[in-house]
Amino acid sequence: MTAPLLSIKDLRTYFYTPAGVARAVDGVSLDVHSGETVGVVGESGCGKSVTALSVLRLVQPPGRIERGSRIELEGRDIMAMGDAELRAVRGDRIAMIFQEPMTALNPVFTVGEQIAEVPRVHGGMSRRAAWERAVEMLALMGIPSPAERASQYPHQLSGGMRQRVMIAMALVMDPALVIADEPTTALDVTIQAQILELLAELQRKLGTSILMITHDLGVIAETAQRVIVMYGGEVVEESPVRELFAAAHHPYTEGLLQAMPRVGQRRERLAVIPGTVPPPTAWPSGCRFRDRCPYAWDRCAAEHPPLYHIAEGHVSRCHLADEPERRAEKHEPLVVRAGER
Repeated sequence: MTAPLLSIKDLRTYFYTPAGVARAVDGVSLDVHSGETVGVVGESGCGKSVTALSVLRLVQPPGRIERGSRIELEGRDIMAMGDAELRAVRGDRIAMIFQEPMTALNPVFTVGEQIAEVPRVHGGMSRRAAWERAVEMLALMGIPSPAERASQYPHQLSGGMRQRVMIAMALVMDPALVIADEPTTALDVTIQAQILELLAELQRKLGTSILMITHDLGVIAETAQRVIVMYGGEVVEESPVRELFAAAHHPYTEGLLQAMPRVGQRRERLAVIPGTVPPPTAWPSGCRFRDRCPYAWDRCAAEHPPLYHIAEGHVSRCHLADEPERRAEKHEPLVVRAGER
């Protein structure tokens, strides 16, 4: 296999707060290859968005990417880049679609001006050429009357159109990698489907790699070739998408899959994972999911599980890989408060 386009090794991003050190991302490693879509999934608070911001080095104080973390894009060490070199990479070779377009877009500039700024800064285009490129991108996004829409402000557009503007800004320079952070959040299901179809079509045309960050496994099933499941600031399972849906190994992944609504489902209530993600200032000892896990036993509290090999391209951070017979001992999980860990 060729070298990955994006390689993250032992990423640790901590926030130094009065309540203690919040280890939001705590030893995450992942790769994204050229032309590939990799999904990152997990509950709110698991570290998905902080991982994305860390790749672009957009983490602000009191947050800090710790020494020893490695982030490489096309073989270049992002952690070693100076400010000028990093600004040249952002928006050109790597871009991000933020999850809240109404807050990510500037309300006092037209959407055409905001898209055109990217090729002006990174491509050295004239104002006129950049404006024409912005209109072209809006047309590519499937927005009707693109020249007219380019002259409008964000508040004049629907939520779906604003998201398309964000995608246009991310893709205007044909970047090698796009990080999509919850790109369909707060959109109705019809618009969600259109946005996902648009991303897939543009990827086929441009060959762009996508790191898709979401809490929705349905989005992952539609878009990704590989999926990374995060919990407690670390990777708990990684697998090809089809294998994950057919034979998930980690109990947390099992819980996520069981909580998905299904067509024809007659259950009155969806399955839920009891409890909540523990605070990053107080990760539990051993397995971080043990307080919510129906299979947990003494070893889970005493020993932090490594990533066990399950199958080709499939790893899981669960001692059940070492002691599979424990699956027969399913019981109610012990849900405790943070102060009792």
